[in-house]
Amino acid sequence: MARVDLDGNAIKPMTICMIGAGGFIGSHLCEKLMSETPHTVLAVDVYNDKIKHLLEPDSLPWSGRIQFHRLNIKNDSRLEGLIKCSDLTINLAAICTPADYNTRPLDTIYSNFIDALPVVKYCSENNKRLIHFSTCEVYGKTIGSFLPKDSPLRQDPAYYILKEDTSPCIFGSVEKQRWSYACAKQLIERLIYAEGAENGLEFTIVRPFNWIGPRMDFIPGIDGPSEGVPRVLACFSNNLLRREPLKLVDGGESQRTFIYIKDAIEAVLLMIENPARASGHIFNVGNPNNEVTVRQLAEMMTQVYSKVSGEDAIETPTIDVSSKEFYGEGYDDSDKRIPDMTIINKQLGWNPKTSLWDLLESTLTYQHRTYAEAIKQAIAKPSAN
Repeated sequence: MARVDLDGNAIKPMTICMIGAGGFIGSHLCEKLMSETPHTVLAVDVYNDKIKHLLEPDSLPWSGRIQFHRLNIKNDSRLEGLIKCSDLTINLAAICTPADYNTRPLDTIYSNFIDALPVVKYCSENNKRLIHFSTCEVYGKTIGSFLPKDSPLRQDPAYYILKEDTSPCIFGSVEKQRWSYACAKQLIERLIYAEGAENGLEFTIVRPFNWIGPRMDFIPGIDGPSEGVPRVLACFSNNLLRREPLKLVDGGESQRTFIYIKDAIEAVLLMIENPARASGHIFNVGNPNNEVTVRQLAEMMTQVYSKVSGEDAIETPTIDVSSKEFYGEGYDDSDKRIPDMTIINKQLGWNPKTSLWDLLESTLTYQHRTYAEAIKQAIAKPSAN
C-alpha cells in the first residue's frame, strides 16, 4: 500500500543526505527508513560500526538504498555534491558529551557551529530542505532556578516548562565553559532561522530531550575512549556493568526527562514526510511524563539492572561527588528540562508512548547482553599481567 502523509497525500520516494548517520540517532533513523519507507539514504560519517548491519550483506532487502560515504564534514569538498543530489539533508553531526564542554570548549564550539556552517550554506544556496538537530540545552537554566528556594512560584509551570517559541535561553557566565555547547547550538539555530527568513531556506530544527536506547553513547574502554566520560545514562550503565557505585554529581538533584529512541524516531519520520507541516518549525522532542531527578534515575537503573542481569545490587549503590571533581573547573548545569509538547502535537499529532521503566529495561538488556562479557575481560586483564 502506498505511504501517505498526514494530509492524505502520497509520499514520493526521496534521497536523504544524513550527516552523522553512523551515530546513535543516525543508526536508528537509518533502520527506520530502510525497513519502513522507500527512501534512499546517503549516509555520511567517519565511522559506520553502528550501521554495518544495514550495509552488509548485499542481499538485504534495502540493498542499494543506503550508501555509506566516509568523510569528515570539516574539510571535504564532496559534501556539497552529496547535498546537491539529495532532496533533504539531516545534520546530526556534533560533539555532544557534557564532559567535553568545559575541557574541550574550542572543539565543542567549532564542531557545533563552525563545522555546521557549510551544511546550512549548501542547503540554502541549492534550495534543499534541512532538518537540523539542536539540543534542549539551548534553553539553559529555567526562570524558576533564579527564584528564592522557598518561592511558591517555583511550582508554577510558567517558570520551568520549556516552550520553543517563548522560553528565554538563559546561560551561566562566560567562565562557566559548560555553556560553550549550548551557545554554539543556539547560534547555529539563529543562523538557520535567519537563512529561512532572508533567503527562503526550508528548515526544521529538532531539540532532543535525552533520547535513550540501545547503541547510545559509549561504554568507556569498551567501545569508546577509556578516559572518556559519557552522558549520565551511559555513565550509570558503565558503573552497573562494572559493579561500581553510581556517581551522583552534586547530589543528583538536577531533574531530567527521558524518551525512548524509537518514540523519538517516529517523530523525526513525521517531520521528514510532512514538510508542509514541519518546515519553519522548531520542535521539542521529549517525554514530559518520564521526569526524574538524577538520583531517582540512579535508583531506578539499579533496580532495572538487577532484574535484567539477575545480579544483586552492590552494597553501596551510589556515592556523591562534586561537579568540580567529576567534570573539572567551569562546570555548571541546568536545573530542570521539561519540554512543552504543544507545537509538535498540533503540527504532527505526535506523542511519546514508552514509560521510563520500559525504556531503561530495553536499554540495559541490550547493554548487559552486549558489554557484560567484554567488561569482565577488561577487568580481569590487569591481574593476569
